[in-house]
Amino acid sequence: MGAGRFAPSPTSDLHLGNLRTALLAWLFARHTGRRFLVRIEDLDTARVAHDPAVARRQLADLRAIGVDCDGDVLRQSERLEAYADAVTRLSEDPGTYPCFCTRREIAEAVSAPHAPPGAYPGTCRHLTTVERAARGSQRNPALRVRGGDVVVEVVDEFAGPIRGPVDDFVLRRNDGAYAYNLAVVVDDVAQGVDQVVRGDDLLTSSPRQAWLTERLGGRVPHYAHVPLVVNAQGRRLAKRDGAVTLAALTARGVDGAAVRSLLAASLGLAEAGEPVTMTDLLARFDPAALPRTPWVWDDAVAGSTP
Repeated sequence: MGAGRFAPSPTSDLHLGNLRTALLAWLFARHTGRRFLVRIEDLDTARVAHDPAVARRQLADLRAIGVDCDGDVLRQSERLEAYADAVTRLSEDPGTYPCFCTRREIAEAVSAPHAPPGAYPGTCRHLTTVERAARGSQRNPALRVRGGDVVVEVVDEFAGPIRGPVDDFVLRRNDGAYAYNLAVVVDDVAQGVDQVVRGDDLLTSSPRQAWLTERLGGRVPHYAHVPLVVNAQGRRLAKRDGAVTLAALTARGVDGAAVRSLLAASLGLAEAGEPVTMTDLLARFDPAALPRTPWVWDDAVAGSTP
C-alpha cells in the first residue's frame, strides 16, 4: 500500500495555509486508499536552535482539526545515516563533486546571459585536484550531484505536465547538513510515499526530486501541488496577517472543529459556518472540483466565525 504525507518543519506553529495543505494531503491519501504519514523535517536542528515544543504543538494542532496519521511520526534528525548512505550511492552513479561557491557567486553566475534560470551553472564541476585543494583551504565545500542538466517531466494533478532541468543541486551543505532535496526523497522512498500533496510554491522542485527518486531506486510519486493561502496583498500568509494559527484563533473562540469547517468552506467542501466531520469531508471530496486559485485570507473572518 502506498502513502501520502505531510511534512512540516518545526520552526514555528502551523498557520492556516499549513493546516489547509495538511487537510488536503489527508483527504487525497484517504480518498485513494493510501496510508497517511506525518514527518517532522528538523534537519536544521544542528544549525538552528529549535524548541521541541513547536513540533508537539504542530502535531496537536493536526489532531485538533481531525488530521490523524498511520504509524509513528518520523523525524529527519534521527535519519542521518540514511542520508549518508544515499550520498555514498550517488557518489558512485552519477557522481558528486565539492562546490566552493558562495551564494553571491552563484547568484552572479546564474544571472549571466544564456544561463538556465535558477540552475547552478557548474562552476566547480571541472576543478582540478590542485584547484579543489586551494579552495578547500579557504572554506568548507558543499557537495553537489552531477545532474547533467537533463530535462525531466512530471505530471501534476493541477498544473499538468511540468518540465524542468536537473542541475547539479546540493546534497550536503558546507556546514555538513544534508539538503532538503536529498532528505525528502530519501524519506519518501523509505516510507513508500507515492503521493505528494504540498503547496504549489514547491512545484518547480519536482523534476529534480523525481530524477533523484529514480536514481535511488524509488517510484516517482503522484504530485498534487495545491494553491497557497495568501493575504489581501497576494503574499503568502504569515503571522503578521493576524489570527492565522490555531492557538490565535482559539483565543478568539474558534476551536479546531470550527477551523476545520473554515478550511472546508475554502475548499468548496462545506457551506460557510457548517459543522463538518472528517468523514463528511471524505465523502464529499472530489479532487477535480477543488479550487485552482489561492485562498485569500481576511483576518476579519476570524472574528465572525461561529
